[in-house]
Amino acid sequence: MKEQVIEKDIFERMRAGESIRKDDIGYKKFEEVVSRTIRLSVQMNATATDVDQVRTTLSEITGVEIDESTTIFPPFYTNFGQFIKLGKNVFINHACSFLDIGGITIEDDVQIGPRVNLTSENHSINPGERKTLLLKPIVIKRNAWIGAGATILPGITIGENSIVAAGAVVSRDVPANTIVAGVPAMIVKTI
Repeated sequence: MKEQVIEKDIFERMRAGESIRKDDIGYKKFEEVVSRTIRLSVQMNATATDVDQVRTTLSEITGVEIDESTTIFPPFYTNFGQFIKLGKNVFINHACSFLDIGGITIEDDVQIGPRVNLTSENHSINPGERKTLLLKPIVIKRNAWIGAGATILPGITIGENSIVAAGAVVSRDVPANTIVAGVPAMIVKTI
């Protein structure tokens, strides 16, 4: 008797960090979520008049209710939305961009300055594979502070209580209780 092989759903494979190609059999389902997220994001950024409306619409985008202690200032941008996890008492300033296909987890008491970019996805350096999405999660631990205009690259963990200076590009994990600055970000101080 043949053993039946059960194909994992594209979203399960994405959560597991598997690479996703445009010719993937489940790519259409992924595109449907992206289209919905774009529509809801445009609506939120154009019509939300208070933080409660932003929180409500972002809860719809992520599929998880965002705690009332968390504040997000519009405009807020995301390309997928369903792999964003926000803790309690999080503050996200205006014009932030979260590319969350690889997963973004923000723990309690995190502060994020304006125009911060969190990018949990990348593309292959191999020209023949350039359209393949390479997914690696970003984790920002409790009580971290990400300064204005900082960029956090795929697969990075920002340690508890750490500070990422304004304009920094973080391409390596940041240990707990440190301050990093520069391009690429380097440790400049221990807290």
